[in-house]
Amino acid sequence: MPTKTPLKYPHRSGNIPAVTHTRAFNSTTAAPPGFIEQLLNKIPLPRWAVYAIFAAGLLFLLVCFLCICVKCCCKGKKKRKKQEEKIDLKGVNGSSTTALVQPDADDLEYGSRDKQKGRILYSLEYKAETSELTVGVKEAAELKAMDLGGTSDPYVKVYILPNKSKTCETKVFRKTLQPAFNEFFKFQIPLAELNESTLVMQVFDFNRFTKHDIIGELRLQLGTIDWNHVIEEWRDLTEASKFEQENLGDICFSLRYVPTASKLTVIILEAKNLKKMDVGGLSDPYVKVQLVLDKRKWKKKKTSVKKKTLNPYFNESFNFEVSFDQIQKVQLVISVWDHDNMSRNDAIGKIFLGCSASGNQLRHWADMLSNPRRPVAQWHSLLSAEQVDNALALKHALKIPFTKKPF
Repeated sequence: MPTKTPLKYPHRSGNIPAVTHTRAFNSTTAAPPGFIEQLLNKIPLPRWAVYAIFAAGLLFLLVCFLCICVKCCCKGKKKRKKQEEKIDLKGVNGSSTTALVQPDADDLEYGSRDKQKGRILYSLEYKAETSELTVGVKEAAELKAMDLGGTSDPYVKVYILPNKSKTCETKVFRKTLQPAFNEFFKFQIPLAELNESTLVMQVFDFNRFTKHDIIGELRLQLGTIDWNHVIEEWRDLTEASKFEQENLGDICFSLRYVPTASKLTVIILEAKNLKKMDVGGLSDPYVKVQLVLDKRKWKKKKTSVKKKTLNPYFNESFNFEVSFDQIQKVQLVISVWDHDNMSRNDAIGKIFLGCSASGNQLRHWADMLSNPRRPVAQWHSLLSAEQVDNALALKHALKIPFTKKPF
């Protein structure tokens, strides 16, 4: 009977530690991925897109950091410069401070060019026998651009101080810095008052829905002018005087005329920057709307009173029946009043429009007539009540009392 020989397993020899190490290595590779890997796998974007976004974020943070550093450095330099200037001025003797503080002639010329408002060509003629002063506004050049497009809509306002009983305006020229006005205005002024009067020519930039911006002005002392001949010359415009007559405020209203229905519609929209009339620094404004025909008051209406405000909002509409023949002759008078319960109401300011008006008032009226059935809104600066009343020269009707007697 054959003998059983034990089987030998060579793989169970002394190589067991090596097999054990191989299994340990395989177990580590099969382990779940880390936190960052899991996060990247959850993002529904390609891996290159994720890396690109991450790089852009780092670049943005780097740029912000550099900007902050540059800003801090600039502030430090400015502070050091101010300190150095203060130290230098303190250490300078009185005889040489003018050389340090006052700029050179070249610097003065450069600064004046930056502040140039433009030039205006005007003419003056005075006739002593009729006490008539004729002011000609010929043209303007190199005006300052006031609009975003690099142009302006200039017009000129002419009046005489200190009375300022009459104000004249030229037509508005659209989108130009070289307007040719060629308009003449006549003022009645005695020779005795001429030497104490000042002629003012102000150039404005026209804006339909906002306050008109002043470009510059020219003031002439009439007492220093030789009236033996006609004067015509160019002058540079200067900054507008801050000591001008007080501002009465501005008012915005809309006009609409329908010829077929003989209907004039006036909508009082709002007013702003009205003159303070009450002790508390406010006013109680309301607006009167009047029609004047043949220098007589014809029709009138008024808005409600707005309490304690200098910037009232009305938005009230008024309709008048005016035929096409009458619309050529009628004047529309808009006046703002301060209501007072204890005393007489005071006029804050007035303005009138019509075919006999001038300047922006005439332009607004003409725009209404040339655009029938369409409302045309515009801002206007209020004038003094005395100035408007003198321009209208109203006739006061004599009221005769009638007694009722049977016929």
